[in-house]
Amino acid sequence: MPKEIHLNAFDMNCVGHIQQGLWTHPRDQSTRYRELQYWTDYARRLEAGLFDGIFFADVVGVYDVLGASPDAAVNGAVQVPVNDPTLLIPAMAAVTQHLGFGVTANLTYEAPFLFARRMSTLDHLTGGRIGWNIVTGYLDSAARANGLSGQTAHDDRYDLADEYMALVYQLWEGSWEDGAVVRDRSRGIYADPTRVHKVHHKGLQYQLDAMHLSEPSPQRTPLLYQAGSSTRGSRFAATHAECVFLNGQSQAGVQQIVQGIRSQAVAQGRAAGDVKVFLGATIVTADTDAQAQEKFAEYERYASSESALVHAAASMGIDFAKYDIDEPIDTGKSQAIVSNVEAMTRSAGPQWTRRKLLEKMVLGSRQAPWVGSAQTIADTMITWSEQAGVDGFNLSRTVVPECFDDFISLVVPRLQERGAYKTAYAPGTLRRKLFRQDRLPASHPVAQYRVTPGQPSTG
Repeated sequence: MPKEIHLNAFDMNCVGHIQQGLWTHPRDQSTRYRELQYWTDYARRLEAGLFDGIFFADVVGVYDVLGASPDAAVNGAVQVPVNDPTLLIPAMAAVTQHLGFGVTANLTYEAPFLFARRMSTLDHLTGGRIGWNIVTGYLDSAARANGLSGQTAHDDRYDLADEYMALVYQLWEGSWEDGAVVRDRSRGIYADPTRVHKVHHKGLQYQLDAMHLSEPSPQRTPLLYQAGSSTRGSRFAATHAECVFLNGQSQAGVQQIVQGIRSQAVAQGRAAGDVKVFLGATIVTADTDAQAQEKFAEYERYASSESALVHAAASMGIDFAKYDIDEPIDTGKSQAIVSNVEAMTRSAGPQWTRRKLLEKMVLGSRQAPWVGSAQTIADTMITWSEQAGVDGFNLSRTVVPECFDDFISLVVPRLQERGAYKTAYAPGTLRRKLFRQDRLPASHPVAQYRVTPGQPSTG
């Protein structure tokens, strides 16, 4: 019997996310992203389909690499305008009981003390259904927006991230002991101050001398996502992440990355099963293969390759406007998403051109869609799960909400018939649903920051 497949919807609090241009489709509702009911209806829809969660991407800059201008991004709504995803989560949690929420937050521009409180608050309000997608950023525009002249080098950002993680782990796990909160009405004692500790941290990037402001939440540390698959990013993921998000390429290529991350995790004392891998996928489905192809052809008429090029230029850190259509592109030493450059080189060869890139943007992104009947899509997903070793998929939206309605009504029953998808939610927190425990295991580096009674936390 196939192993159980996990599913997240992959979206962003904006108009155009991954599949650029599809917001112009007459049935697409993504321009309603400013309405709270749009998101609460979305949450109900996903929970009815037994999705594990919704995975929110985010950026805190604009895509201004192509032509050294943000104009094309603004014109095509390429992830701008974009609103804060964290503010959606309490409302979506209020209308659901099980749906998880993975939210992207860029640690480069988040003060760790305040960020730790925000995540604890969301973990409380969702009943333990919050996850954090750890990113270090890749946009110079974001650095300039936050008072810097430009972003630091790719690998240096991960060095900063390691220290950041050590600090927030101490706040979440080492400040309030288990049992510190007593809620004793008769004595008027809410919490025992002898069991609440200051965190003392003095590092290369951060200094802190304070107790965590939030009492322990259901998961304490949010479920940890990470999307880096470069050499340095994979090492960071193997150390910290519970769920790793990969973008698609060949099955053999994905399998190699999956095995590498898990091998690195084991080498650091973690179990291979401590890490689940989610593959990005775009799906167009219908009752038959022929109808799915017809729907794909319809969607394709609204896709924007120009807007897709805006996104690709920013994520790779390369201004394609400087190159003629068939001129080989010099990737140089990109400081953007290195794994995207590496993936494109594997796909198109070392001498790839703007024409080769545009040829791959069939639906407004570099991600080739899977098109087929429910049976075809179910077969494809199960094959990827078994042969590439992935545990689930982050499904990008195309035309919303029909893309998820189609998937839930057509593909989910096929996966369930095959024993590859749950028929009901397990109880408990997001981490318990995925890993059968509320808190990170003792094999995770977070364990070194936990305190026993009477032992203060130190950085």
